[in-house]
Amino acid sequence: MRSLPRWSVLLVLLPGSLAAQEAYKVEELKQAPPSSIAPEIASALNSQGYRIVDGQGKPFAEIWLRTSIPATAKPSGAKGVIQFPFLAESELLGVMQLLGEAHDYRDQAIVKGVYTLRYGIQPVNGDHLGVSPFGDYSLLLPAAKDTSLAILPRKQLETKSAEAAGSSHPAVFFMLAVPWSHTGAKPSMIHDAEKNTWRLVVPLNLAVKAEPNPVTYPVSIIVVGASEGA
Repeated sequence: MRSLPRWSVLLVLLPGSLAAQEAYKVEELKQAPPSSIAPEIASALNSQGYRIVDGQGKPFAEIWLRTSIPATAKPSGAKGVIQFPFLAESELLGVMQLLGEAHDYRDQAIVKGVYTLRYGIQPVNGDHLGVSPFGDYSLLLPAAKDTSLAILPRKQLETKSAEAAGSSHPAVFFMLAVPWSHTGAKPSMIHDAEKNTWRLVVPLNLAVKAEPNPVTYPVSIIVVGASEGA
């Protein structure tokens, strides 16, 4: 299948003129996911989520993770440029509600609203040489048009994600592995002063095939920052 041209490196949320220097933080959100989410998706989510707030305490975005994410094996490190080889492409990770307009790494506008988050792998083609050291992403899809837990073919995944940006280009977040030792074993924000980015660190609850007990595995998603050329 042909993929859509050139994924952006990551999704960066830039509400208005807020700068990445602000001290973003994450807090527990003791409320259910939005009622507009399709029943099949909603039934797979944790009843409580996380809220990102900016330096003035203004709510920035909210996320609800999937209660149990299918995994083919226990995490054991990257496989080449893929950090999460145990996840199936387009597997549902959770739902995010943007509380203001967002912009991706190429400055595509993402309107506030509710989106599903699905795991994606950067296409291997000439358009993406040198874009990033890893190929793992989570893609935003309009929740109103993503109503099933079923795995989506890559073309459909990318096309639906592009609708989140109102363009021909998927709306993506850059995902990175991170050890719990960096975060105190709880959700947190990591600031990269050199790159001027903020990463949200949250735990994925994995249902590993043939394993009797769930496995908790942290991931980080860059949610604030901008390319030097943006």
